[in-house]
Amino acid sequence: MTTAIPRAFPQDFLFGAATAAFQIEGAAHEDGRRDSIWDAFCRVPGAVINADNGDVACDHYHRYGADVALMKELGLQTYRFSTSWSRVRPDGGAVNLKGVDFYKRLVDELLGADILPWLTLYHWDLPQALQEKGGWANRDTADLFTEYALTMHDALGDRVNVWTTLNEPWCSSFLSYTAGLHAPGHYSVEEGVLAAHHLLLGHGQAVRELRARDESLRLGITLNLTVAEPVDESDPADVDAARRIDGQFNRWFLDPIFRAQYPVDIVEDIREVDAGAIAAWEAAVRPGDLEAIATPIDTLGVNYYHGEYVGGHEPVNPPIGGDAPTDRPGRSPFPSHEGIYWHERGLPRTPMHWEVQPEGLTTLLERVWDEYAQPAGTVLYVTENGAAYDDELVVEGDVKRVHDADRVEFLRGHLGAILDAAEAGVDVRGYFYWSLLDNFEWAWGYEKRFGIVRVDYDTQERTPKDSALEYSRIIGARAIDLESARAATVAS
Repeated sequence: MTTAIPRAFPQDFLFGAATAAFQIEGAAHEDGRRDSIWDAFCRVPGAVINADNGDVACDHYHRYGADVALMKELGLQTYRFSTSWSRVRPDGGAVNLKGVDFYKRLVDELLGADILPWLTLYHWDLPQALQEKGGWANRDTADLFTEYALTMHDALGDRVNVWTTLNEPWCSSFLSYTAGLHAPGHYSVEEGVLAAHHLLLGHGQAVRELRARDESLRLGITLNLTVAEPVDESDPADVDAARRIDGQFNRWFLDPIFRAQYPVDIVEDIREVDAGAIAAWEAAVRPGDLEAIATPIDTLGVNYYHGEYVGGHEPVNPPIGGDAPTDRPGRSPFPSHEGIYWHERGLPRTPMHWEVQPEGLTTLLERVWDEYAQPAGTVLYVTENGAAYDDELVVEGDVKRVHDADRVEFLRGHLGAILDAAEAGVDVRGYFYWSLLDNFEWAWGYEKRFGIVRVDYDTQERTPKDSALEYSRIIGARAIDLESARAATVAS
């Protein structure tokens, strides 16, 4: 019988999990919190499955103590959470001390449990009052975001050392202002490119101001990135389709942050389909903006869920898309999308129709490290990675269990992909599973469960799934031993 050799993680590698304020906190109208764009979007007919909302969500606002205790029980070393702008500075106005106090209590609880707080300032919940003034398409929002960032530093700068400015600005610009699929649900190429620029400007300004206050802070941003592969590398149309997806998904954000420039080829691609949008964007990019956006960062968070397999020819059997099947129509988030088609390549898919491709994470980390992070002296963390499966709660004797074997395999496969990247020389220093808890999954509402901990939304009972138990074992061993891990999961 062959015994598998454990694959060990470096001693300084951090294991964590991630959440977002709107998706778990609830208490939507308590202690001075006011509407965010997601509160408003949830009330738009057909925008969210079942007209679900975040009013209660996982009730983390009231249950944070027990949730932190659960994190400690699982052995998490760090917890990535976001603070709610609508709770801290409601309507983008004066500081709400009750809202700030909640995050002080949460951070104190984490520190008391010896869990590193990893704070994200913006995870899509812009105050609705600011959206009514133009939202991220309005340059003023970048300045107000910087004020909000400094408010949080005033409150937590003595206890929080790791700060992420934005989570996935691609989603809060193109998916939100161009595709209409996320709040505020607009269908404008112009607003999308303006929002993307102002989000990045807010990021750069916040990093600059926080760095001026305390040079010891670890500052960064989190981007959702993909690997765009052509169906046929010898077909110019397929190669061009992959180039455009890579440019509009990855390089539109990586290039300004690391090179102080936007990708010229993508600017011209968008100009061809909407010259007015590019003219407005060019007028919005003022002298000094790109220098601000390229303010050096310490960490780059990489969020990876799946790759893109695209071509320039329409497939006979196109794959089912992964957008929520809501009643409200959506458009493409890619301004230059004509002639790009997604193809099937026979990989396993989750119930959300997302491909499962762990090796894509290795490819992505190597590319980002070689082309962007290493030359800038920036280290990488995988700040989100996870999958939604149709979990079922079972009772075995007196014990409630969730046997999510697919998620266990997903977790192990992607941790293995990170080790592959590390062995290839990539400086990747941590992993955050998405998500700690089942939660409000944006336009999907509560239809899909990403958590390693099951949440009963009626009772708010938490049940660690097999994936949570497996993750806890991996953290304890600081290694993946595929054979023993599989046996332990079956036996537990």
